[in-house]
Amino acid sequence: MSIVGALVGRNLRVFFRDRMNVFFSLLSGLILFVLYTLFLARLQTDGLEQQFPQATPEEVTAFINTWMFAGIILLTTITTGLGALSALVEDGQTGRFGDFLVAPIRRSDIVLGYLLAAIAVALIMSSIVLIVSLLYLGLIDGTWLGLEQIGALVAVMVLCCTAFTALSAFAASFVRSTSAFSALSTVVGTAIGFIAGAYIPVGSLPASVVDVINVLPFSQAAMLLRRPFTEDSLAVLADGNSTAGDSLREFYGVDLFVGETQLTVGIAIAVLVVVAVGFTALAAARIRAVVR
Repeated sequence: MSIVGALVGRNLRVFFRDRMNVFFSLLSGLILFVLYTLFLARLQTDGLEQQFPQATPEEVTAFINTWMFAGIILLTTITTGLGALSALVEDGQTGRFGDFLVAPIRRSDIVLGYLLAAIAVALIMSSIVLIVSLLYLGLIDGTWLGLEQIGALVAVMVLCCTAFTALSAFAASFVRSTSAFSALSTVVGTAIGFIAGAYIPVGSLPASVVDVINVLPFSQAAMLLRRPFTEDSLAVLADGNSTAGDSLREFYGVDLFVGETQLTVGIAIAVLVVVAVGFTALAAARIRAVVR
């Protein structure tokens, strides 16, 4: 394990030493925050104020912000883990795998070094974003989440970091150059916000598109994050009106449906566990093949 620890530490230093890589791994979340702060939040709050005239502007804003920060954290769990895998691509391009192979290091240790370092980066960066989000909601909106909600968020965040980093590692194992990896990161960072329903509520999309999006693990992970985040602010906004509350939950992706079938929390967790286990095995096999 000392060898694995050394490799993990080395890969962490490679990631955090490249400040531009760190910045671009957070860019999708930053773009979402800026878009909603400057433009999109106003559109959402105007519509909700008309739909819920009894709610104050502060209550409407609090709901929109809790929904938005759930999306930002989801994007962070995906893009930062992917960004940390730049070490894998760079080592392959520069031929450092040959240096590893002539050293007394098992291939399994090399694989663990890349995977664990990428998961650690995703957890570190996501935790920082989570703390900033909680402080923003509390200090700016006056919405403080309880310990139970924070615990649920941390648990889901760990699962998301593990699952999506494994998926990213499998995808990165097919990339042969740093320029191609940069292109992959750009595409993922741009597309994932739409695929997960983070940029716009899924309820504003056609029903057929919503069904496709809700089948994917990204939207299901977003649902798991949105539930603790929006639990209190949504209840305040609905003000005891269960019909209005259910409509809000479906429109903003707090509850997911594929056709008439609702995707439960248990289903979403099971999907993420399958993604984590399945793609960890596939990524490990691919990285072993690439190193060989």
